[in-house]
This record gives sequence, structure tokens and C-alpha cells, in this order.
Amino acid sequence: MKKRNFILLCVLGFSLAMLIASCSFKPDNLIAIGSKNSTEQLVLGELLAQHIEANTNLKVARKLNLGDTFVAHNALTNGEIDAYVEYTGTAFTAILKNEPINNPQEVYQLTKQKYEQKFSLEVMPPLGFNNTFAIVIRGEDARKLQVQTISQVAPKTPLWRAGFADEFLERKDGFPGLAETYNLRFAEPPKAMDLKLIYPALKDKQVDLVAGNSTDGQIGRFDLAVLKDDRLFFPPYQAVPIVRQQTLEKHPELREVLEQLSGKISAQEMQRLNFQVEAKERDVQQVVQQFLQSKGLIKK
Repeated sequence: MKKRNFILLCVLGFSLAMLIASCSFKPDNLIAIGSKNSTEQLVLGELLAQHIEANTNLKVARKLNLGDTFVAHNALTNGEIDAYVEYTGTAFTAILKNEPINNPQEVYQLTKQKYEQKFSLEVMPPLGFNNTFAIVIRGEDARKLQVQTISQVAPKTPLWRAGFADEFLERKDGFPGLAETYNLRFAEPPKAMDLKLIYPALKDKQVDLVAGNSTDGQIGRFDLAVLKDDRLFFPPYQAVPIVRQQTLEKHPELREVLEQLSGKISAQEMQRLNFQVEAKERDVQQVVQQFLQSKGLIKK
């Protein structure tokens, strides 16, 4: 009786193991594309996915809107996704923990080298635009005070309130370094806000200064003003696809296809894409499809 029960348990255990293995099986021609949790990241994730689908025999699983930089990076290193778009300055400072530097080519090369050595990740050529952090105030305030730079605004900030995303509050290339560089002091500690809420909060005068991104579509929509980083605090943030080397070895055609996107998106084009999704509330897939068609990267 004991022997029969033992055999039965072995059979059940084997069946369960086979069931788990079949559920977690990933087809050879399937790759996963991820993104962080912003409009631009959703657009860029969809752009990679559509371009790969149109120009290879690979199937793409979309794992978009994962979270912040660290969530997306961890998903890439642990194999949950095969690729996503990152920004060189973010990779260099937030992930690699370096002090910010301003030379775009140096930041790119150092990031590429370290990502390969530390994480077995390939940093692909830049997509063509630099999405730097943008310190933003209301357009009406910029005109009234006749200010264009962060230095000009700094003496006025003790009477102002600021709103920043959690990540910006913690990063070396974020608020701590910015405040030290420009001697920024506010009426109260900056509010930690969801990135999607900062522009409505600025427009509605809940805060007076925020940190966004230079390609955000809502800057023009809400009549906002981007202040010039006149002390060159922020490093370059070139948008680059980052891919697992293991994935590139398995699917070598992926390298050529992703390299086709190099230099194809200007900052103005990226801002327009974001605007179409945010302000016009158009479908991300449709916006991306039309853009890729306009560039001759996929067929109409």
C-alpha cells in the first residue's frame, strides 16, 4: 500500500512539474518589449514592437507601463523583457551611480561599455533625440517675471512650491544636485507627485515649478515655459534601445532591425507623438503606425 502511494505521488509530482513547465514555456520566436510608465515610453515601446513585427518573423509580447526606471531595468536584467528604451543620462547616473557629466558621446560610450560588462546588455545606437529633464513654470509667470533660465528663477523660489516625481527627488541628476547647483529653496518641501499629474497641478496653481521632460506634449498644450539649464547641470539623455545580449545572440536579425531606427526621431517629432496621445487622446498603436509609415519603415 505504501509503495502504491509512493508511486502515485511520484506520478502526480511529475505531472505537476510538466504542467508548470508547459505554462512557462516561451516560444523560440517570441520576444518581450517593455516600457516605463509615461506616455513617451508607451509610444517608444509600441514603436519597437511594431517595427520588429513588420521587419522580422518574430512575435512580440508587449509588457508596457511596467513602472519607473528601476522596475524596467530589473525586468530587463532578470529576463522578464528582452528590450526597452532607456535614456543615456538616466542609465549613467541612476543605474550606474555615476556623477553627471555633459559630453553626450562620452556618456553613451561609458554607458554602453558598463552595461555590457555588468549586465550583459547591449546599448543600441541613439534614436535621434535628447529628452532632457525640463524645469517648467507657467508661461504667464515667465512672461510677467521676464525669466528664461533656472538661475533667474532661483531667487524667487523661497516663495514658490515645487512638485516632482519620486524618482526625480532621489536621483543624483535630480532634485538634490539641481538644488545645490542653483541654490534652490522653496516655501515648503517639494511635493512628491505622479509624473502624469505634474502639469495639471502646475496649470491649476497647486505648485509653481515642476520637473518634466523636454519632449512632453503637454508643455505647449498648457502654455508652459521650459527654463534653460544655464549652468549645464543635466547630463545628456539620448533615447537608446537596450537589449539583452542573450536575445541578440538568439535572434541576430534583431540587431539590424533596431539599428534601422537610429537617428529616425527628432525631439520635435517625439513631442508631436506625445501630444497626439496626450492631448488628442489618439490610440498609441495608430499614432506609432502612421509615424513608422511616414518614415518608410513599415508598409502602408
